[in-house]
Amino acid sequence: MQNYDIKKERRDLYSARRDRFEIVDVPRMGFLMVDGRGDPNTSADYRAVVEALYTTAYAVRAIAKKELARTHTVGPLEGLWTAEDLSVFTTRDHDEWNWTLMIVQPGWVGSALVDEARDRVRRTKNLSAGHRVRFEDCTEGQCVQILHVGPYDEEAPTIARMHEEFMPAEKLVPRGHHHEIYLSDARRTQPGRLRTILRQPVGPAPA
Repeated sequence: MQNYDIKKERRDLYSARRDRFEIVDVPRMGFLMVDGRGDPNTSADYRAVVEALYTTAYAVRAIAKKELARTHTVGPLEGLWTAEDLSVFTTRDHDEWNWTLMIVQPGWVGSALVDEARDRVRRTKNLSAGHRVRFEDCTEGQCVQILHVGPYDEEAPTIARMHEEFMPAEKLVPRGHHHEIYLSDARRTQPGRLRTILRQPVGPAPA
């Protein structure tokens, strides 16, 4: 049984250059998602959501292997970030952040399989955020991305260069939500070695 690993199959989307910005085209993809708000460093809800997402993702994997004879590596944690005032991302005012945490699913995973996985999790696990997990498609289209290596709270200068230097030079403007893909396990990785893809959907600047 061949294993599918999206980080290997879609290296254009799940790896990035550290030394320069890249423009990529992100197709429609299915995700397990949960919405929340607040400081990810201190929020108990954030931790509960991460647990619920991973527990559901591994249940999806087990059911797909048994029922579809297909196996995959569970994808990395990702986050969409927004706020009423986007300056809070450069000032790092964490309490004002809205987030959607998510884990990408292979193309053969659909809503029925996810519903079965959520039912299994509800029966076997006592998760405070388990009922909030949903399955939803996301289509980002054209995006700018770069790899950030280091603590999350040191992302601001790179994000500023993306928005204030690279995008204007390419005649692009941001649209949609700031997107982060966490390639490292923060529980086991030193802050200085964390690897995070920073991605921003874009569109053409007005003439």
